[in-house]
Amino acid sequence: MSTETQALHPFLARMVGEWTYEFQSSGGPGEPPAQFTGTESIRHLGGPWITCEGRGANPDGSMGATLMTLGYDAGRNRVSGAYIGSMMAHQWLYDGEVNASGSLLELNSEGPSYTVDGAMAKYLDTIMFDGDDHRVMTSRFQDENGAWNEFMRVDYRRVS
Repeated sequence: MSTETQALHPFLARMVGEWTYEFQSSGGPGEPPAQFTGTESIRHLGGPWITCEGRGANPDGSMGATLMTLGYDAGRNRVSGAYIGSMMAHQWLYDGEVNASGSLLELNSEGPSYTVDGAMAKYLDTIMFDGDDHRVMTSRFQDENGAWNEFMRVDYRRVS
């Protein structure tokens, strides 16, 4: 393991700041769509890492909290990280990459199936900037037939 300090990837550096968000989800099977708002504070932890701490209302009106870490491994040219939320028991582990143009981050993960109880499924989260002060995160899952289905979109707007 290299002991050299690695720099923060430019894509991750763009994320640092204070944000508000609007969350839209298709809901789970048999559930109505969900929409709610919140805030996210992203800071540079040092070296190649950022932390993203979110707070907002859940569909049931309770307050939820999320924490995501993302870091860039220059040796592998990959982004790794993790995501946890107070509304779930699963820890999502990320492995991904920034596209060649530097405009899109794709994060692969595995977690409980969105459609089949007790099964695991593949997930793909994408983060894309639309200017410096707006970014969009979408989440997709791969169903049992291999098709990718978008179930969530979050629009983030920079406050500072």
